[in-house]
Amino acid sequence: MNANELKTLVEHSLAELKAVDVETIDLAGKTDIADYMIVASGTSDRHLHALADKVHDDSKAAGHPPLGMEGEDSRDWVLVDLGDIIVHLMRPETRELYALEKLWSLPPTRS
Repeated sequence: MNANELKTLVEHSLAELKAVDVETIDLAGKTDIADYMIVASGTSDRHLHALADKVHDDSKAAGHPPLGMEGEDSRDWVLVDLGDIIVHLMRPETRELYALEKLWSLPPTRS
């Protein structure tokens, strides 16, 4: 499964469980850690964990098991590392505080 197919699978998984404000950021030319970053909000800590479990289970079923998950004990932020794609699932107030979309959408600086 290539990165674009995996991105589509994750976006579909998040849509199925009604993730809020799903944003996909193309990381090409910005970093080598991943091809895409997907940021989405959940309406509660239970919703966040349901979204993370859905992404985990669907990617694993498609033959692309996650490399790891962080924040499983958190009430505000869960990260699913799929290698080519990093998925950040956050409560809206946490998402506003860290503003990952703004940070990663900035053009790369040259030194």
